[in-house]
Amino acid sequence: MAMALRCVSVDAPCGPGGRRIRIDDEVLGTAYSLHDLAVFLRRAGLAGWDELDVAESDAIEWHGGGPEVWPRHVCPDGWAAPGGPASLV
Repeated sequence: MAMALRCVSVDAPCGPGGRRIRIDDEVLGTAYSLHDLAVFLRRAGLAGWDELDVAESDAIEWHGGGPEVWPRHVCPDGWAAPGGPASLV
């Protein structure tokens, strides 16, 4: 799936297992699964993206593990999304 020259970055897992999602310099939120990440990307204008597209895309920069890494632990810098999993509704 083509992406319109936007830098998608997925931070290392932190907080209660979530990963901060950025497009360019904007933080979209914290994803807790590939499904969450796909929803964030669709809302950012990347229509048609699903979990498989996210997992297989070379256009996503993964930090601290790839698309299969969603552990639950707390990071040394202490950041975590307030209130648990991201509200995607």
